[in-house]
Amino acid sequence: MRGDSELRTRRSRVQRLQRQSAVFAVRRSVRWSMGSPSGKPCASRSGREYRGSVTGCRAMVDFTTPATEDRIQRTADALRANNIETVVVDTGADAKREVLARIPDGAEVHSGASKTLQDIGIVAELETSPRIDWLRKRTAAMDRATQGREIRKLAAAPDVMLGSVAAVTEDGKLVAASNSGSQLGPYAASAGKVILVVGAQKIVTDLDEALRRIYDHMLELESERLQKAIGVESHVSYILVTNRDPRPGRTTTIIVREALGF
Repeated sequence: MRGDSELRTRRSRVQRLQRQSAVFAVRRSVRWSMGSPSGKPCASRSGREYRGSVTGCRAMVDFTTPATEDRIQRTADALRANNIETVVVDTGADAKREVLARIPDGAEVHSGASKTLQDIGIVAELETSPRIDWLRKRTAAMDRATQGREIRKLAAAPDVMLGSVAAVTEDGKLVAASNSGSQLGPYAASAGKVILVVGAQKIVTDLDEALRRIYDHMLELESERLQKAIGVESHVSYILVTNRDPRPGRTTTIIVREALGF
């Protein structure tokens, strides 16, 4: 009888904890879907109002200042532990040299749209480089109506994929956000090599803060850029989280000790 009583007590305790967990999950889901707990509009980084932020209305975080050296090194060590080669450099010019040194002659090279890559001048360099096959130049000359399949295949599996990410967590996760999703397949699996340039302002504490950086900071800036360029807004259609690379040496992250990109 005593054993039966203890068993019922343990079951009751487990059921109570399960109910509490379910309540917490619902509360968090409601908070995220409503934006602010009161249901009032949140204020974005520019002061504009918005509703339905994935991260809700919480204390603003400075997403523009580069991380401290200690934080940079801690993040770099975590990335290396996840099979992601990591180099830390001082400037965008240093990052450009590191990228060029890792691209073999004759390689098919592609990139996603990246303000970071534009900031360091690597796109302008590769557009006119005779030693590599810059796929953006090749696909731009192709007819999307009649050669769409070939364009997709070229962009999906380059020898070297260049780009950046929205955030890097201190425990070594890479978080990329995209409207079209075109760069995420090569990042995850289909490119031979991946080289990512990341400004130190993109280092965040965890995945929760990474999402805040995407929705509360980067999305608005990218939408402003697209509005000026082609008159449309951006959207977070896809998010890729790279916990680790199962192929050591395939992915390289170059962290720059200054703010680059959004």
